[in-house]
Amino acid sequence: MKFNVAKVFIGLLFSVGLGGTINAQTDQIDDPDWPDWAYGFLAPLEEGDQIAWPCPTVVENPRDCRRPAAPDPDDGIKHTLPGTDKSFTSAEANYGYGPADWYPGDHPAMPDIVAYGNEDAGIRACSLCHYPNGQGKMENGHVAGLPAEYIFQQLDAFERGDRRNADQRKENTNEMSIMPKRLTDEEKQQIAEYFSSIPFRQWVQVIEAEEVPQVRVGSAGGLMVPIPNVPLMPLGNRIIEVPEYPERTEIMRDPRVGFVTYVPIGSLEKGENLVTTGGGKTFQCSICHGTDHRGIAAIPPIAGRTASYTMRQLWDFKQGTRVSPLMAPVVANLTSEDMMHIVAYLASLPPSEETFPAP
Repeated sequence: MKFNVAKVFIGLLFSVGLGGTINAQTDQIDDPDWPDWAYGFLAPLEEGDQIAWPCPTVVENPRDCRRPAAPDPDDGIKHTLPGTDKSFTSAEANYGYGPADWYPGDHPAMPDIVAYGNEDAGIRACSLCHYPNGQGKMENGHVAGLPAEYIFQQLDAFERGDRRNADQRKENTNEMSIMPKRLTDEEKQQIAEYFSSIPFRQWVQVIEAEEVPQVRVGSAGGLMVPIPNVPLMPLGNRIIEVPEYPERTEIMRDPRVGFVTYVPIGSLEKGENLVTTGGGKTFQCSICHGTDHRGIAAIPPIAGRTASYTMRQLWDFKQGTRVSPLMAPVVANLTSEDMMHIVAYLASLPPSEETFPAP
């Protein structure tokens, strides 16, 4: 595609013209197609469920609050990982203002705001959720290899309230609404330039299946973890995504091991048709995101991300809680099932030529 066409799409992506609306709780409860799995939940929202953490002070929007995070108790047990001589306790690995960096050679020197955050301002380290190498997890975002301009624009979108979760139970995105308000422009630029300089590596193994491991929700953010030594469960019409090495992801935050994505049988073929042709319902993804779906200019790559993450974005666009003049018409005629097929196929695509050493 010629660059002048790409510039048109970039302008559409970053223009402000379509207002988003936050769905009411009753809308979420009444929608049978709501993809609860994408937000880290195994059951639909019901009357009486906690949908917003109480704020210590009155704010205009309850999504401007996040649950206070107490530090993990330190049991003193040191853990190790393959390919590094470093060792950390679980508390050290998950410390909000300086989490473990297991593989410093996998990334450039981190700016302080990425490595440590700013405790006085209540800004936890970017490397806590997104990892020092930016790979991220199923319950948050994958920021490695995104264009710096795009990252900066998304920080501004979070700050304006133009990017929020449609599912009001998922509160970790609230933190992304709070953080940019406390960042300086210089810190935003440091974050954007740092993560954009790191290639995103193969992170997902997609498997079509009828039965899958039973899972539990392993963190407030929405990480799903397989339950050992129990029978498999029917997958149904959803996607179940789990860490390839559960303990290394949940306890040690291993930034080199990714996820296994179980999708309904036939999803990849259906998803490929929608992604490559539009299927009479939408537009070809390659028009904006490139023939390999690895992005063009400031338009982000979409290949190889976790299906949960990409599904949340499409559903948020559909609900209007993530505002995008470009993506609104793309998702307008898509059902939840269509989106599930799309994200299954996109997750199966290689995001780059880069790979991690064998675990």
